[in-house]
Amino acid sequence: MPKSALILGIITSVITTLTGLVIPLLTKALVDGFSIHSINPKLIILIGTAFIIQAIISGLSIYLLTVVGQKIVASLRGKMWHKLIRLPVSYFDRTSSGETVSRVVNDTSIVKELISNHFPQFITGIISIIGAVVLLLLMDWKMTLMMLFAVPITLAIIMPVGRQMMKISRNLQDETAQFTGNIQQTLGEIRLMKASTAEKNEEKKGLLGIQKLLEYGIKEGRIFALISPLMQFTIMIVIVIIISYGGMRVAGGTMSTGALVAFLLYLFQIIMPFTTFAMFFTQLQKAKGATERIIEILNLSLEEGQEGIEVDISNRSITVSNISFSYVENEPILQNVSFHAEPGQLIALAGPSGGGKSTIFGLIERYYEPESGEIYIGQTPIKDISIHSWRRQIGYVSQDSPMMAGTIRENLSYGLGNWEEIPDEHLWKVAEMAYAKEFIEEFSEGLDTEVGERGVLLSGGQRQRIAIARAFLRDPKILMMDEATASLDSQSESIVQQALTRLMEGRTTFVIAHRLSTIVHADQILFIEQGRITGRGNHQELAKTHSLYREFSKQQLT
Repeated sequence: MPKSALILGIITSVITTLTGLVIPLLTKALVDGFSIHSINPKLIILIGTAFIIQAIISGLSIYLLTVVGQKIVASLRGKMWHKLIRLPVSYFDRTSSGETVSRVVNDTSIVKELISNHFPQFITGIISIIGAVVLLLLMDWKMTLMMLFAVPITLAIIMPVGRQMMKISRNLQDETAQFTGNIQQTLGEIRLMKASTAEKNEEKKGLLGIQKLLEYGIKEGRIFALISPLMQFTIMIVIVIIISYGGMRVAGGTMSTGALVAFLLYLFQIIMPFTTFAMFFTQLQKAKGATERIIEILNLSLEEGQEGIEVDISNRSITVSNISFSYVENEPILQNVSFHAEPGQLIALAGPSGGGKSTIFGLIERYYEPESGEIYIGQTPIKDISIHSWRRQIGYVSQDSPMMAGTIRENLSYGLGNWEEIPDEHLWKVAEMAYAKEFIEEFSEGLDTEVGERGVLLSGGQRQRIAIARAFLRDPKILMMDEATASLDSQSESIVQQALTRLMEGRTTFVIAHRLSTIVHADQILFIEQGRITGRGNHQELAKTHSLYREFSKQQLT
């Protein structure tokens, strides 16, 4: 559809242009044969018909090209969105979300503008110029050559100024993306900003970005202020020369009045496209920069594991074998880490902050791939399993219990393909299992209560219990909990801990905990320091054999 609509849109634009080229010839005939006593009705009707046809076809052309532009930008955005949500987490670690949003929204709009507006104007402008020049040469080659002397002068003015305009436009585009990223980051962490009384700092940063945009905008304004008067000056000189010379020709009887009128009309059909060419080349350069960035995203490698085998991981052991990993080259986070978990066991990761516990979780969840070593489920390397098959069998409960804007119902069933078909009875059941039913019932809207952006309308304990209920609903084979009760008050912690204990029953569970009281009954505790496992065993064994673990125990448990 877009390709055929684009071709049809350009064809109608060409027809509009050709119709416009006929009008001056008809006007010439009308003027030359004009008198009060002898008006040619057929000629007037013909001119009127030409204007109507031109208007109708022009409207059709504009509509078709707008549809093409919208469809192309929708397709581009669809492809980029499909790609973005399948990129590895590492991409988002190094790229701000605001910049990415700018690429999806702003850069694609620039491409749309080029395709919908500027490109058809350029094509029809070329046709208009060529057609008008050919007809003018046939009418009066001397006056045409005189007029064409203005073309190199105009190009000499426009080209260097246009190149400067392109440079400014690209810089403005980059600055807009950065400004968008900064604004989004500040508004996304509005509570941190206010809690830190950082209003003045953020205002200063925002005003600095606004000032940079203003400077580029003013530079653009200067270019336009230079181009527009120069173009008008050149055009007026050409018009004055043509009228003067043509007037003398008419007075001398070597040229008819109608021919002079037609000549001037054709002159305008040549001049008008020239005024749009500068904008076309500027937009072309902007679109080139935007397209480069779009292609960069589309050419990025997808997260590994999009294609893989489907495996039921129930009742299978997990083996982590000699994995090493670093976020930054030559700064290892994990070094030759190995451990084994039997089905249904509770494996706890303990140790000082920054030791690599969360990174192990990231590798098991497959947010990252180990630089060396392997992780197995049974005898199967997890990298051979499709990402979708692997993650849908894992329940993840984190410390910050992230939520999406929407209702409690939508958050409970988030990620499930048939979420709209899940009966309320089932949702209330998992809510009860997570000790969330009572507080949900207190809301007037119940399951349809809005939670706000990132769940800000709920307390930390409420968000955590909804996260646990979500895990119950997914019925995971493996459960991963990262500091799941660390940020809760004692009452909320007690309720959440009961829900977690219920959730862990019969599931292989990995727990990160700084509070040793929550892991004293773990089947195996891995004590991790500086990316290495320095101790392993149950609580009693580590308390006897590991000095730092023993020190942690004395501080927390006595």
